[in-house]
Amino acid sequence: MTSPARAIIGAWAELRSRTPRILRSSTFRLALLYVFLLGVSVAILLAFIYWSTAGYMDRQIEATIQAEIRGLAEQYRQRGLTGLTAVIGERVARDPVGSSVYLLVDGDLHRIVGNLDRWPVELPDTEGWISFHLRERGPDHSEEHEARAQVFRLRSGLRLLVGRDVRDLEAIRSVILEALGWGLAITAGLALLGGWLMSASLVRRLESINQTSREIMEGDLSRRIPLSGSGDDFDQLAASLNRMLERIEVLMAGVRQVSDNIAHDLRTPLTRLRNKLELLSAELPGAGSARALADETISDAEEMLTTFNALLRIARIESGSRRSAFATLDLVPLIEDVVELYEPVAAERDQSLILTQTGPAHVLGDRDLMFQAFANLVDNAIKYTPTGGRVSLEVVETADEIQVLVSDNGPGIPSALREQVFRRFFRIDDSRSTPGSGLGLSLVRAIVQIHHATIELEDNGPGLRVLLRFERSLLKIG
Repeated sequence: MTSPARAIIGAWAELRSRTPRILRSSTFRLALLYVFLLGVSVAILLAFIYWSTAGYMDRQIEATIQAEIRGLAEQYRQRGLTGLTAVIGERVARDPVGSSVYLLVDGDLHRIVGNLDRWPVELPDTEGWISFHLRERGPDHSEEHEARAQVFRLRSGLRLLVGRDVRDLEAIRSVILEALGWGLAITAGLALLGGWLMSASLVRRLESINQTSREIMEGDLSRRIPLSGSGDDFDQLAASLNRMLERIEVLMAGVRQVSDNIAHDLRTPLTRLRNKLELLSAELPGAGSARALADETISDAEEMLTTFNALLRIARIESGSRRSAFATLDLVPLIEDVVELYEPVAAERDQSLILTQTGPAHVLGDRDLMFQAFANLVDNAIKYTPTGGRVSLEVVETADEIQVLVSDNGPGIPSALREQVFRRFFRIDDSRSTPGSGLGLSLVRAIVQIHHATIELEDNGPGLRVLLRFERSLLKIG
């Protein structure tokens, strides 16, 4: 395939992929509004042009008819009925199939002279003007078209009709209407095309900003919005956003460095403290109160170390540094390992731990992080589900996404607090007596976000249902 053909195919594929975004964009809706207003304006203008042109031709025909009437009236005054009949006969004989229409009839509407066979059945208006259908005069008498005339009553009950065949006028009107219709359609088409091109350009610029924003949200704070170099409003906006991002990156780096330093600095003495307590506990004789106090202190130290390790783990995940370890993995055996790990814990509480799955569910991700996320969810479900309760996991693969559901029949979480539980160290009042640091769901959300998935908390009636969605467009099938 030649390079130009590849370029054309690539441009067409890009246009097809961008079409839905263009149709949904606000710029395209504004372009449609512009097309509508422009179409209305052009339609009004073209209607005025048509009215002016057709009205002018109507007035010209009426003026011609009135001029002929004045001439015939002059002949009637000078020469009487005989002279009027002779003039009409001469005009009809000179141009029998012309555009002029004459008919003189008596009181019973019997034809005296003229080029019409009969008097029209249509009634004239208050000024004597009448429009009627005129059968084609000549070899072919099958065609009918419009005629315009004026009617006068003469002495002795005579009636005179003088008019014009307006088929040429109707043809001109048809041509004008067709031209105006095409003009309106072309105007709307060009306006729509211009709006489409303008929307495509704006969508392309906005998409570059959105892409950069997504990469920043994934943890890469070094990304910046590209500039086109035109110096337009978008470039000025992008430059301002880039300066803001640089400031945010500096501040976030400072906060992260302080947090990491605190966690590292405190973790080391806590580790030494725990080791010394273990040595002290080993030296204490028997199972007295001193040894029990030492064991409790060791547990507290372990809990603090777990908290600091969780904070450091969340910071590393949110920075995006773990994406280098991503690979294609099947969620089903991973979740089976989690279930196997927690089955003894559930059995101790007389709980049933059930896994339901419909087949392989491949995603692109870090196996250790995914294991940690599901382990946290199962641990929470077991911890807050009463004795004899039920904890279930379900893996469902649909056409658009892979869903993982972790459900229990415990007390659940009030709907007003379901977003707050993802905050660090947040704990519901009823669960503050339960061991933990309030970082479990924060860690789960960080892991879910780095995998481009979503997490939702729903009512299980009773209990809580956690729904994780992995969009198929973001999956890498092995």
